[in-house]
Amino acid sequence: MDVDYIIVGCGLASIAFCEQLRSHQKTFVVFDNASQQSSLVAAGLYNPVTLKRFTEVWEADAQLTLAMPYYGRLEQLLNVKLDYKVRILRRFASIEEQNLWYSATDKPLLEPYLSPEIIKTNFDGIDSPFGFGEVFQAGRVDTAILISAYKKYLREQQCLFDESLHYRELKSNNQTINYKHIISKNIVFAEGFGVKNNPYFKDLPLNGTKGEIMEVYAPNLNLEVAVKSSVFLIPLGNHHYNVGATYNWNDKTNQTTQAAKEDLSKKLKQFLKAPFEVVEQKAGIRPTTKDRRPLVGRHSTYQNMFVLNGLGTRGVMISPYVADALYKYIEANQPLPNEIDINRFLVGQD
Repeated sequence: MDVDYIIVGCGLASIAFCEQLRSHQKTFVVFDNASQQSSLVAAGLYNPVTLKRFTEVWEADAQLTLAMPYYGRLEQLLNVKLDYKVRILRRFASIEEQNLWYSATDKPLLEPYLSPEIIKTNFDGIDSPFGFGEVFQAGRVDTAILISAYKKYLREQQCLFDESLHYRELKSNNQTINYKHIISKNIVFAEGFGVKNNPYFKDLPLNGTKGEIMEVYAPNLNLEVAVKSSVFLIPLGNHHYNVGATYNWNDKTNQTTQAAKEDLSKKLKQFLKAPFEVVEQKAGIRPTTKDRRPLVGRHSTYQNMFVLNGLGTRGVMISPYVADALYKYIEANQPLPNEIDINRFLVGQD
């Protein structure tokens, strides 16, 4: 089998790159062993503002410009609903936070994204004595449905291998990649935290941060907005909500923990004054980096091996942006933005 690309992984980054290939009539196959859970357990929110400090997300405008039509095309391709235009409200814990919000709305970069009005609406079950600030151009992508539906599509196209790729069986002569019965021009590793086991890119400074989220059932709560306070509370419909997320820099497993459940429940109770029941808990390792920028680029020795990784907590917004950049880098020889190029790190690669 001859193809243009082998893709390793099937998360948000991989899907975005596959769509670049598909839109340019490039042939490809995907290997995925379902070992990485970060995209599946992601809350899926996209918003252009860091709501802890009220600062603009890096390249927010460029990312949204690509992401919004991208998810629309995916909805048509897969015949599923993915993009939910959920209002995101930042709950204020004090007058000081209100004042910080007012200051942020005066900044030119943030003005398109932040409402200058303090929302005083009282939502039943939500304690909000200081009101809310609203974030514009925000919403939620159902990442679990996206990945499930896209894998189904790939299977129908007979280009998905539900198995691990064995690195030792890869052979590259810088012209072609040979793997078992497949001959490819290029290979792109989009494995998330799994790249730590990849002999070609294992030395990249990918830290990995474990995150856990809960799904709760709150029958007395009728909330149609997402609320950001000490944790996010995100409506899913039928009185079900996602609550998240935790950050653990030491535990590198996909196993849920009682400690995370208790932490999320405690923080939720700080502002949710309605009874709730935990119905599900999920965990995954986010592919995070020390400078909070993606890891994109070419291997120093093997010129047809590439990495697409390090999307961190904002994979929904960043994935179309970095996939576009990598495709143009490979196929049109356009330089990668310095902020995402792996060459910014002086890392020895095997």
